Amino acid sequence: MFSALVDRIVLYPIKSLDGVDVQQVEVLPSGALKYDRGLAIVDQQGNFVNGKRQPAVHGIRSSFDLSAGTVQLTDAATQSRFDGHLTHDRDDMARWLSDQLGFEVRVVEDTSGGFPDDSEAPGPTMISTQSLTRVASWFPGMETSEVRRRFRANIELKVSEPFAEDALFGVKSEFRPIVIGKYITLGGTNPCQRCAVPTRDSETGEVTALFQKTFAERREAELPAFAERSRFNHFYRLAVNTLLLDRIDPGTIQVGDAVQVR
Repeated sequence: MFSALVDRIVLYPIKSLDGVDVQQVEVLPSGALKYDRGLAIVDQQGNFVNGKRQPAVHGIRSSFDLSAGTVQLTDAATQSRFDGHLTHDRDDMARWLSDQLGFEVRVVEDTSGGFPDDSEAPGPTMISTQSLTRVASWFPGMETSEVRRRFRANIELKVSEPFAEDALFGVKSEFRPIVIGKYITLGGTNPCQRCAVPTRDSETGEVTALFQKTFAERREAELPAFAERSRFNHFYRLAVNTLLLDRIDPGTIQVGDAVQVR
């Protein structure tokens, strides 16, 4: 039987920028975590501006004070800095980002559900600390913290062995009920398909040679026997996507919560 504890919660208030650790978070009726990817940077055509398409995004550092609703952005190359409110100063933030990125952008907001990477499974992404550490061991000199920044999951679990979270999804269209604490039941939907972002250094954007190839080979070799192999049309997948099945007020998740598959 799957059993774990919530070890860490990371939110990404501005989609594609740095995360912030929190001890507790509200799960919105949409299934999204409050503040997570509630803002996004878009170009004039409405396309997301992210590290996948614009590697220069990797050079923008961000730090947040969610209790005050503020952000500090820094361009690592120029040391130019922006300080402002996440909601009230969005236009000023967009002008600063436009200057750093070299093209005009807007900052848009969605407080009801944010801008999830997977619109069909907009709940928090889940991974184990042990998996992050194991992936780091596949690449000489890489730290667990760097793998964490590359893969950008929301809920980090403390489990008994790497990739134990592969028990949180089943066959296609099956939603395995994941009970977190007293208030939340999520449905595990699928192993998360990764993009180009994890192949790059999280701060410089420099590509790690053969990252995707090495990752896929080791992931396949170490796939747990209990994992639903039919969900791996390729092995460049890590973390579990979820959606909300049930939320009881107060709908919160906090570090230390027990996690079980019902």
